[in-house]
Amino acid sequence: MGTLGRAVYTLGHWIRETGQAMDRLGSRFQGNYYFQEQLSRHRTLMNLFDKSPVVDKEAFVAPSASVIGDVQVGRGSSIWYGSVLRGDVNSISVGSGTNIQDNALVHVAKSNLAGKVLPTIIGNNVTIGHSAVVHGCTIEDDAFVGMGAILLDGVVVEKHAMVAAGALVRQNTRVPVGEVWAGNPAKFLRKLTDEEIAFIAESATNYINLAKVHAAENAKAFDEIELEKMLRKKFAHKDEDYDSMIGIVRETPPELVLPENILPHKSPKAVVQ
Repeated sequence: MGTLGRAVYTLGHWIRETGQAMDRLGSRFQGNYYFQEQLSRHRTLMNLFDKSPVVDKEAFVAPSASVIGDVQVGRGSSIWYGSVLRGDVNSISVGSGTNIQDNALVHVAKSNLAGKVLPTIIGNNVTIGHSAVVHGCTIEDDAFVGMGAILLDGVVVEKHAMVAAGALVRQNTRVPVGEVWAGNPAKFLRKLTDEEIAFIAESATNYINLAKVHAAENAKAFDEIELEKMLRKKFAHKDEDYDSMIGIVRETPPELVLPENILPHKSPKAVVQ
């Protein structure tokens, strides 16, 4: 650091010290009404050792999520509120179009008892439900892990397979393609139907679209948020002026047409013999 750099640094230090002193003075004037604001140390993306997360620019990571260390997140994937991806002793790979929902935990294992290295590999268009735990395992493309399910080290969930909500899948278990496994410990339940396979694909697509909405909302500046709050208060009745102000186009649903035999004024008259 040169002479000019040291001078600028010292000036910055004095300004910060002055600001802190003014804050302390203001707090004293507030007396019993003083409220100390705490600075949050949360970091959505955090480096660890010599590794840093690599997140595609079109992926969504919620502000309260934690993506730590050797983690890769692919295009169109979404990491939702409160979820944690911790790639510390091994790596985590998340493909494209995958959603890891709120409060889910994805971790790794350095190795198992046999010495096999156990990163966590999650494929494309995978859905991992709320509060699921995925630890040192592989989930192939278009698979589905239900809410609260637990997948232990070495588990492999094959393509188009489903782990039911609340299931506990034991170490080194393989869930074959097109099957539903459920229970504690998880066991084969039945084959997936064509409709359920289509639902898994639809779930991934829905979350891609939903993530775009959340990303846009989280990207708003403070003044834009305050303006919207003011508009909502001013136009609480949601008339056409309000809609045009915030860019909403409301479609009027078609009238419900009931069969004639259930309309009160068209009920069939009793026939008198």
